Amino acid sequence: MADDEALTFHVVTADRWVDLEALFGPGGACSGCWCMYFRLPRSEFNELHSAGRREAIKSLVESGAEPGLLAYDGDRAVGWVCVGPREQFPILERSRYYRRVDDKPVWSVVCFFVAKSCRRRGVTSGLLRASVEHAASRGASIVEGYPFVPRKPKVDDLSAYRGLPSVFERVGFVEVARRHDDHPIVRYYTGAP
Repeated sequence: MADDEALTFHVVTADRWVDLEALFGPGGACSGCWCMYFRLPRSEFNELHSAGRREAIKSLVESGAEPGLLAYDGDRAVGWVCVGPREQFPILERSRYYRRVDDKPVWSVVCFFVAKSCRRRGVTSGLLRASVEHAASRGASIVEGYPFVPRKPKVDDLSAYRGLPSVFERVGFVEVARRHDDHPIVRYYTGAP
């Protein structure tokens, strides 16, 4: 795979669950998170452990919810992004850094996961662009992100799960708030009504 132009992007649906499961592997992406960190109250997240979190996201998918998008290189899922209306992510609502900027409805991009063999090849940028298009197609006029600001020149892959500022900037997001040096809030205005 040369770059994100070779990729296709699809909403995770019940018929694509096996692809998400294969991408995340037995470890559940990052430390058994199964991308439930922002969706569950902290006590519930900690109680569930990896197997419970896997079942929680599987239930979401099977219910017809659209918890995120997969990036495909051919038939193989190589990346994931968690995107949806901000209300789906209660951790954001309780965060002192990511509390609401204003009362406008927004969609949030909270997490990325890319197969190790495909990192640093534009998959995250492609997923972010696809997230904006997906949110706009569902009526969102604002898409918000919460990128990780690295303090060292080399960023380990796990730390970058929220995306890096440079990726959001490249796609056209602009910073709208920063309540701590390491925690910017960035937005993309889709032009949707």
